[in-house]
Amino acid sequence: MEPMRTLASEFRLKGPQRVKRRRLQVAKALHDFITDEVLPGTGVPELKFWAAFDDLLHKLAPENRALLARRDQLQAQIDGWHRDHAFEPFGADAYKKFLTEIGYLQPEPPDFTIATGPLDPEMSTLAGPQLVVPLSNARYALNAANARWGSLYDAVYGTDMLLEPTQHRGYEPIRGARVIAFARDFLDKTVPLASGSYRDAVAFRVTDGELTVSLTGARTAALRDSSQFAGFRGLEKAPTAILLVQHGLHIEIVFDHGHPVAATDPAGISDILLEAATTSIMDLEDSVATVGIEEKVGAYRNWLGLMTGELSAQFKKSGELVTRRLNEARFYTAKDGTSLMLRGTALMLVRNVGLMPLTDAILLDDGNPAPEGIVDAIVTTAIGMHGLEALADKNANSRYGSIYIVKPKLHGPEEVAFADRVFDQVEDALGLARHTIKLGLMDEERRTSINLKASIRAASHRIAFINTGFLDRTGDEIHTSFEAGPMRPKNEMKNTRWIKAYEERNVAIGLQCGFKGRAQIGKGMWAKPDKMAELYKEKIGHAQSGANTAWVPSPTAAVIHALHYHEANVAAYQTAMLERPCPPVEALLEIPVIAGTRPTEWEIQRELENNLQGILGYVVRWIDQGIGCSKVPDINNVGLMEDRATLRISSQHVANWLRYGVCRRDQVTTTLREMARIVDAQNAADRNYRAMAEDWEDNIAFQAATALIFEAFKQPNGYTELILYRFRAMAIRRDRNFARRPPL
Repeated sequence: MEPMRTLASEFRLKGPQRVKRRRLQVAKALHDFITDEVLPGTGVPELKFWAAFDDLLHKLAPENRALLARRDQLQAQIDGWHRDHAFEPFGADAYKKFLTEIGYLQPEPPDFTIATGPLDPEMSTLAGPQLVVPLSNARYALNAANARWGSLYDAVYGTDMLLEPTQHRGYEPIRGARVIAFARDFLDKTVPLASGSYRDAVAFRVTDGELTVSLTGARTAALRDSSQFAGFRGLEKAPTAILLVQHGLHIEIVFDHGHPVAATDPAGISDILLEAATTSIMDLEDSVATVGIEEKVGAYRNWLGLMTGELSAQFKKSGELVTRRLNEARFYTAKDGTSLMLRGTALMLVRNVGLMPLTDAILLDDGNPAPEGIVDAIVTTAIGMHGLEALADKNANSRYGSIYIVKPKLHGPEEVAFADRVFDQVEDALGLARHTIKLGLMDEERRTSINLKASIRAASHRIAFINTGFLDRTGDEIHTSFEAGPMRPKNEMKNTRWIKAYEERNVAIGLQCGFKGRAQIGKGMWAKPDKMAELYKEKIGHAQSGANTAWVPSPTAAVIHALHYHEANVAAYQTAMLERPCPPVEALLEIPVIAGTRPTEWEIQRELENNLQGILGYVVRWIDQGIGCSKVPDINNVGLMEDRATLRISSQHVANWLRYGVCRRDQVTTTLREMARIVDAQNAADRNYRAMAEDWEDNIAFQAATALIFEAFKQPNGYTELILYRFRAMAIRRDRNFARRPPL
């Protein structure tokens, strides 16, 4: 496979004003943001910062390029091996030996325990949902940070948990009664009384530091486990809130007899709040479309506002202008009479880009764009300094003095070691103690998965989490094994041995390396934000697998998923997992090519329609509107939360089938046009939408989708960034030229 690396200079936007700092040519928008907004308050002198930035980029950029070249070399060798053995039965032992000889598969290191310093409890001991949002959208970022607490009543009432979502504007008593009954059953199961049920509660009070619940029939009951009572707000005889705890997660029962929901409740309970998204990832990678320098600086500025606590967003809701800010801390009286403070926001991580993207926000001395991942590292860390306790006091993001950076798309131990070195030098440049930066490792590339233990070891002093991702992992599986044969349909992939082994090994190896009670093991995204009943039924499997977090797409989903962490004792599941054997690496080396009967023509067409409609539905918003993550209707009009990983798996899958004649080029072209009409209809109500139908040759979004498929074979590692950046830059230029046209 011939790698096609395109320098960003071929499609970057022309003419940003630049400021020269030593050997760097820095876009003025980025330069002024760093100098005027980021550095003040960090204690880092301006001259020292730019000198260190210059040295860091010029030292590390060549290493970055060399690692990308190594990827290409390995891919070419793997492609060659498959071609050489194309007409032979697949030999698993020979394949493993070959991967070992070329250094793709490395020897597993001896047992070790990670040496990461103390992490915030949200990363080490507390199991709970993780909300991931595009950092380019201030409102979404604030929602994610504030999703630490959410209403159970609202989450159940407003979704399909018990009944289909209602269009009725007023309160529906029957629906409300079912929600209240569900919530009481949750309390009975999670924080049970010594006798009786919360359904019969008529009053709550605190007596001598313990909770007493009055029940119908002049009965009273205490908690079965008194340690689950954590505190209260208001008066002991008439509290306005009761705070309970299970598995470290808090539950707040709110009392307000004047509230409409409490009108028919003898106890006056107006709501039950759950501690939900304990952590959130503010994303600069797959869920954003920050091609322009202004877009990137805007995302950085949102991260700064989160760290300083000053970020706000205004929007209209029910016809009124609403201003959203970060939640304040929550205060209670503890059972011993002292003051108790709980965080009002999630612990925030930031996801940087990987090794491949380049940014013309900074040009090196040779005129080439800088590696965007290295720029992200120093800029987001400098911003993260504002969220350290020493700088922010009560507004600190981390009470343990850590800055949490998630690194995606790393291929194996060498690249993890490189990320570790980058963070070393960023810490030195900013005067931070070694390992202040904590690394979140996305286990989403094949070379990382099969070398996961060695990859963890490469950053064992700063690693804070590992996480799986089905879409990217499968996309890389297809691309790496492109020459092995036609791949199975995507839905069949989920039931193959290798994907199950991948998910199990991620937990097993994390536990082997000492993550239990020290660091976070995560699972992937729930992609159906409107299907909460299905989430409630299925996603408990993530907690029961031994993972202490899993991704959710919304604050509502965080509340529903939080129910699972009350029900499942993740620490106990992790202890049990330690006794199980780890799936062998050989299971990961089974290539998911079509085995046996070829799909029927009908099945092939349905697979094409599913892939192509998904590609178009996502790309049209990315290219024309700069939206990197949104709820995109699938071919069955089910809303799916999509990001760039969707494109990787779908484009690689179609390209692979084209390669082996499972489908035809003219069939793909015809289906693309049919699906474009469907996507146009699905977006008919969007005033900002540009229709694709009948504008095949000139519509930039449609051309981008076409390129993603027909050029997929040549994209490095099957990534979509190079094509998306190219066409998004064209769309920005188009819109700017249109805006400059004189009125008729």
